[in-house]
Amino acid sequence: MTLGRVKTRIKIFMQSDIIVCVCVHWLATYFVIWYGVPYMTYDIFAMYLSHYYRFRVKGHEDYKQHSLRTVNSFVRREFLLVLHHIALLTILLPVTLFFRREQGDFFIGCLFLTELSTPFVSLGKILIQVRQHDCWLHKANGGMVLLTFFMCRIALFPYMYWVYGQHYGIPLYSVPFHLPLTANLGNSCILAPQLYWFILLCRKGFRLYKRSRMQDSSPAATITDNSKDD
Repeated sequence: MTLGRVKTRIKIFMQSDIIVCVCVHWLATYFVIWYGVPYMTYDIFAMYLSHYYRFRVKGHEDYKQHSLRTVNSFVRREFLLVLHHIALLTILLPVTLFFRREQGDFFIGCLFLTELSTPFVSLGKILIQVRQHDCWLHKANGGMVLLTFFMCRIALFPYMYWVYGQHYGIPLYSVPFHLPLTANLGNSCILAPQLYWFILLCRKGFRLYKRSRMQDSSPAATITDNSKDD
């Protein structure tokens, strides 16, 4: 085999590899269109209805019927969640469909994993509503909430940067300097509220842990007091 043929085959291999890398998987686009957009739209509406009926049951005068005042109250109370959903609809959707130039399927796929913690969060709220917040299932589910939330919404971002660095042979700390500024800003805007919500989840989990410890120790304290009286 001549040197010219070797060079030609190497060139063809490299070109075919590039074609594979930039090829868009259909799921990265259609998942956003047919699931992401309806889900985010419905979730905002469902959160508003939950807010409305919660305050209506409590007897608030402003919640006898839907109005701009009830919508404004919902947006003010759940501002970060509403902003999160609107940002996904107005930023992630156009980027996924129009502006990524048939690249970034790996990053889009990783961002889909952020919703893996949602079923556990929803299950926790359901268990509270049916007054099963003291059962073992609620405690086990709380652990799964913290684990999946941390892995899929926080640790996911340094993992994506690490994989990118491994692919191009650069250290992790250099990856942000090899990515467009818009990519770093977008990831930062997505990561920031996740950190805030994770801190809130940890605080809530710690309060529940302290409450369960107090409930477990109170019968023992009662028995001790009774024995002293004897």
